[in-house]
Amino acid sequence: MNERSSVARGRGRSERGTALLETALTLPLLLLVSVSIFEFGRAYQTWQILTNAAREGARVAVLPNPASGSVQARVQQYMVSGQLPNAASATVSVNRNATISLGAGTATASQVTVNYPFQFIVLQPVARLIVANSTLGTPLTMTASALMRNESQ
Repeated sequence: MNERSSVARGRGRSERGTALLETALTLPLLLLVSVSIFEFGRAYQTWQILTNAAREGARVAVLPNPASGSVQARVQQYMVSGQLPNAASATVSVNRNATISLGAGTATASQVTVNYPFQFIVLQPVARLIVANSTLGTPLTMTASALMRNESQ
């Protein structure tokens, strides 16, 4: 009887050790996948805000004689209301002399391009832990552009 109880105790310790080892191996991977889902979701949301900000700027740019700086102000206002951090670090360029095709002809258009430095919150420090001189720690430049036909005077 004594022999059986010691075998059962040994088997229990072995199974606990195996479960602990499996947890130690899978938990970091599970956390990395979970954090990646949140980080890339945040990146996609930022890209959507930039796209909509470019559209809002283009809506102002197509008006006849828009006030100087009104396009940039509208883009910045949209980015701030979209709660983007460091919205002031975005660059906005406006080209009011672009052309678009309309059937067989062309028309003048305005193109608004927004560049924004996006930085992952968790993934970049993790990449630096794995590879010390990783370039994943630098911000990504997200670009969104909108092109709309100018209104006639």
